[in-house]
Amino acid sequence: MGRVIAIANQKGGVGKSTTTINLGSCLAEMGKRVLVIDIDPQGNTTSGLGIDKNGSENTLYELLLGEADIRECILPEIQQSLSLIPSNMELAGAEIELIGIENKEYILREAVKEIHDDFDFMIMDCPPSLSMLTINAMTAADSIIVPIQCEYYALEGLSQLVHTIQLVQDRLNPRLEIEGVVFTMYDARTNLSLEVVENVKDNLKQNIYKTIIPRNVRLAEAPSHGMPINIYDARSAGAESYRLLAEEVINKGGNGGKDGC
Repeated sequence: MGRVIAIANQKGGVGKSTTTINLGSCLAEMGKRVLVIDIDPQGNTTSGLGIDKNGSENTLYELLLGEADIRECILPEIQQSLSLIPSNMELAGAEIELIGIENKEYILREAVKEIHDDFDFMIMDCPPSLSMLTINAMTAADSIIVPIQCEYYALEGLSQLVHTIQLVQDRLNPRLEIEGVVFTMYDARTNLSLEVVENVKDNLKQNIYKTIIPRNVRLAEAPSHGMPINIYDARSAGAESYRLLAEEVINKGGNGGKDGC
């Protein structure tokens, strides 16, 4: 039975899509059967995996509105062991169209149940907001990975995210847990990055992954070529970091606090 993981943080620009793409690809590289689900109307994960986000007949939009079933929305084996449910700007209208629909928070969970045994991991890229789309992802997920950028406002909004997760646990999905926090865009040349990491570790009562994702030119270039970093530049620091993160996720990840860095 596959693990369903949401990559969530309502703050934009923290590396959610980058983490979804590259964690998914590195898990597939390790022989795991992976489905990436793009839940962000911007469709960055879709295009970052080399798929024309406006060229797919069935996307997450059609799935949520009941116009296609989940297997019709999957683009199989876009790379070995990695499949994708794409997204595009049409998805932005789904929230309005779902108003008044009974049990709309459970649509994705019910769909994912149908394919639970087809994949080892289902990785969901959430939009940068605490919207109905994000709630659907959290209701469907077993756990959440929270990317945090190494900058001064790293903790801004995180308490709201934790509060939302607690509400989902109480009302919609009691099994949901925060699997771990992963630091992104770490710059070893600056004291700021180190200070942020130490500050978050001191103040955040959540599991924190040992792996820290560096600020890396090749990692930033890869999406414009429609490739995950482990394919675009297999020996780059970014690729090595996401492989290490994939190993932690396979081994159930977060280590509960102060180690690592």
